[in-house]
Amino acid sequence: MRSVSDSMKFRILEFNGEGDHVHVLLEFPPKLSVSMLAKHLKGVSSRAYSKAGHPKPSPETLWSPSYFATSVGGAPIEVVKQYIEQQARPH
Repeated sequence: MRSVSDSMKFRILEFNGEGDHVHVLLEFPPKLSVSMLAKHLKGVSSRAYSKAGHPKPSPETLWSPSYFATSVGGAPIEVVKQYIEQQARPH
């Protein structure tokens, strides 16, 4: 995911999650869309998962076709980071 953020010029500020979802705090320029970021991050991580020798999951297992995004413009970034850090690690 870092390679995607480097090439697309956005920052991953925090990453964590649970067994069935992840939380990612991103900082990105307005020229990038949330759907574009989700597509690229899911695609790169899916390919990395397969290359790492993990059994090929069904399409529904690794990533669902959906995502949830929200703005944190009014919340202090440190509060959002702390929330994400407190999530259980993804499998």
